[in-house]
Amino acid sequence: MLKIENLTATVGEAEEAKQIINGLTLEVPAGEVHAIMGPNGAGKSTLSYVLTGRSGYEVTGGSATLNGDDILEMDPEERAAKGMFLSFQYPVEIPGVPVMTFVRTAMNSQRKLRGEDEISAPDFIKKSREIAKQLKLDAEMLKRPVNVGFSGGEKKRLEIYQMMMLEPRFLILDETDSGLDIDALKTVAEGVNAMRSPERGMLVITHYQRLLDYIKPDKVHVLAAGRIVKTGGPDLAHRLEAEGYDGVLGEAV
Repeated sequence: MLKIENLTATVGEAEEAKQIINGLTLEVPAGEVHAIMGPNGAGKSTLSYVLTGRSGYEVTGGSATLNGDDILEMDPEERAAKGMFLSFQYPVEIPGVPVMTFVRTAMNSQRKLRGEDEISAPDFIKKSREIAKQLKLDAEMLKRPVNVGFSGGEKKRLEIYQMMMLEPRFLILDETDSGLDIDALKTVAEGVNAMRSPERGMLVITHYQRLLDYIKPDKVHVLAAGRIVKTGGPDLAHRLEAEGYDGVLGEAV
């Protein structure tokens, strides 16, 4: 599924570019959910941006493949069509563009790149209603401009709605629990867990154990100074919650 080898990357313009990812190696097989935890500035969000092709980030070494395809050579829309999906820590607002118009356009753009037929209006509406009901999204919300006037919890539920509509092959969730109350967290986690399958992989980026109580990871990785310094099972997240990062990072030195 996702395989990263000795990846290095910088952010910023030319002479002012700062190296954030420093020889990162990671593999997430199909059917597994891996969590990445780490202190502020460790490179967690940078990794998600590099993998999905956000501008302003430059890969300076190493490789990243999805099912054997070199994603670093692809434009962002090509990566999306191949099945990459990023749930943002801070979802952006898109004034003037209704949610359903945005999502149907995204679905059909990806289908076109894959050589598939567009989804019909009746099929789209049926699928949208089913997923919105599951996520407790009001139908009127889907007629509003993307994220405009939405609460933090509504924005996160809307991203999970987009994810479930697009059915990506690999999910990157960048601090999806940020700003959520306990009810919204449970709803979002239920949507994520509904996407688990033997053909799909997930990378969950989080600061806190509480999200991993609802989205159970197969492995937990600790990221520090742009590289993976420790890997373990779900118990590693509990240890980080109890002890903080100092002990684990001290062991890695």
